[in-house]
Amino acid sequence: MTVNTNIKNAAASLILFDADGRARKTQAHALRVQLADGRSLTVDLSQAADGVLALLAEHTDDRQQAGLLVRPDNHDALSVAVTATPLVTTTGTPATPPELDLALQYGNGMRGRRGLPTQRKVQTWVKSALYADAALTVRFVGEEEGRGLNRSYRGKDYATNVLTFAYAEHESDPVSGDIVLCCPVVEREAREQKKPLEAHYAHLIVHGVLHAQGYEHEDDAEAEEMEAIETETLQALGFADPYLVRGKAA
Repeated sequence: MTVNTNIKNAAASLILFDADGRARKTQAHALRVQLADGRSLTVDLSQAADGVLALLAEHTDDRQQAGLLVRPDNHDALSVAVTATPLVTTTGTPATPPELDLALQYGNGMRGRRGLPTQRKVQTWVKSALYADAALTVRFVGEEEGRGLNRSYRGKDYATNVLTFAYAEHESDPVSGDIVLCCPVVEREAREQKKPLEAHYAHLIVHGVLHAQGYEHEDDAEAEEMEAIETETLQALGFADPYLVRGKAA
């Protein structure tokens, strides 16, 4: 739906267009877009006469808080996305932190490799993207093992940056999975994208944790939601927007 606004006093004249191009005009002081999962975006039009549009993201689930991500797009366009994350307290920790059973594994020759994140950092990154109790394994592998896994399970004969094997079959199942990172590929991408290696590892681990919880990016809507959550999570961890350089995770 496309929305045009024309200011009349403190209210706005809304022209709403449906998929067939039919228009309907109405007066409004605010516009709310309600999403199916309880998230919503409210646009305050009462101040539009001053050249300001106030945006408010909300969530009907009191265990979740809605986030609003605004990111520069091409030319003079902006991308706006509404995200949902577990409610946090003033200390910056989840009100009901999920429990994590985390194991780190290393493929042949990977243990002690320069630039690998510590277990403490991996645990912090995993927890930052975790919305439910989980049992996860993070494994760091070389190019040969990474290529073999990608070929065996995805039919693609090359090593990719991250593979996630999610084992929950239903929404009610406990979150469990293996997240496999191919170190040479991660290192190469970080150099090519001119970003810190640690930031790239953090991004790919967050990406893998979201996959383990059922998030996908098969279509544009799914990709936009997943990217928005990743960006919000990485920025909360102190890293830059991972998609400012368009090196997408697998």
